[in-house]
Amino acid sequence: MRSAVVTPEGDRIRWLELPGREPARVYVHGLGATSAAYFTEAAVHPLLAGHRSLLVDLLGHGLSDRPTDFDYTLESHADSLADALTVAGVSGAQLIGHSMGGSVAIVLAARHPHLVSRLVLVDANLDPLPAPIPSLPTGGSSGIAAYTEEAFLAGGWEEVRDRVGPHWWATMRLTGRQALHRSAVSLVRGTVPTMRELLLNLKIPRTYLLPEADGPLPGADALAEAGVAVVAIPDCGHNIMLDNKEAFAHVTAAALADPAAE
Repeated sequence: MRSAVVTPEGDRIRWLELPGREPARVYVHGLGATSAAYFTEAAVHPLLAGHRSLLVDLLGHGLSDRPTDFDYTLESHADSLADALTVAGVSGAQLIGHSMGGSVAIVLAARHPHLVSRLVLVDANLDPLPAPIPSLPTGGSSGIAAYTEEAFLAGGWEEVRDRVGPHWWATMRLTGRQALHRSAVSLVRGTVPTMRELLLNLKIPRTYLLPEADGPLPGADALAEAGVAVVAIPDCGHNIMLDNKEAFAHVTAAALADPAAE
């Protein structure tokens, strides 16, 4: 385990690192998750192994510190991740981001372009979500953001725990409660410009993976015109890299391949 100080107060982002060749690959988990739990099997798959790989936990999540005075916006997550990668000596990395982690990866690439050479987005959030309705509780970011922070800390987190189920709660319970709520609120609100607009304007190779069962990705034609490869993966849900490991490894390896090395 390695770490880097990313706030003036001394809070640390931590990551597990696998040695290998450059460019480094940086795996970024989603809301209430950890990269080791969601990406270790992918990182060591024969089609993806061999590169230096950092399985990073965003601030507030997993092994990383959980400051209560951090705002946990997508921009702040991206900037703190940039600080950690800089300390780690990473530049021109290949980023693989799941869900919220994909949103953070897009913002990172836009704000710190020297750090990112390729993106693989795994069912990532590209657009602001409809305003949450407190009277219609759901799981996920919308369900968390439907609470005020005070209500979430006072007991709303227990209701979310019961809705998301034991698999997600296994890692969500490691997330700081302020971090979980503020991250969800920022994810629902999105960025300005939106994550989709930032993605469209990036000039690096970009691949977007989504479950085939979800149907066509909204705005896929515009993404394709901008050079984003959109790939539907069969036999999976939102956690593509866990549900269909082989398809994920094949598509991701192809997306990250260097044609000059072939």
